Amino acid sequence: MRYLAIDLGEKRTGLAAGDSETRIVSPLTVLDVSMSVANGQLLLESIAREVEAHLGPARAAGTAGARLDSPGELVIGLPLNMDGTEGPQAKRIRAFAERVAHRTGRLVHLQDERLSSADADWSMARSGMTHQQKKEKRDALAAAAILREFLGGAGEDNAALPND
Repeated sequence: MRYLAIDLGEKRTGLAAGDSETRIVSPLTVLDVSMSVANGQLLLESIAREVEAHLGPARAAGTAGARLDSPGELVIGLPLNMDGTEGPQAKRIRAFAERVAHRTGRLVHLQDERLSSADADWSMARSGMTHQQKKEKRDALAAAAILREFLGGAGEDNAALPND
């Protein structure tokens, strides 16, 4: 199964792709679209374009010759508190994830994203990149960390949001 991971942020959203069979995960890109602009609609449309570009068009269930599921699923990082509880930001991301599921027609899994940004920072620590270069890659690397955790089995117990 192909997956697209999304690290939603207030200003930037990172994307990464991976495959459950090979367990290879690659950071893709960063969408520089604020979640607060137009009630998140611009970000939602940008994500939908990227999902289709990387996973192909969603197939409607029951379409002749099509599998009953989408040709790929989404994994969205859920920013839990360090004690595992959900704060206001997690609730906001959960609500936006429901919008993504509805807009893309994909099954969306929520994955604990604690320390994913720190993982991205650690991976770039001795890279020789400038601060600006690190800033441009950080969110995509965080999305890759989220997807690696999900594919490693940590996300198997997380509930999936229906794709309506």
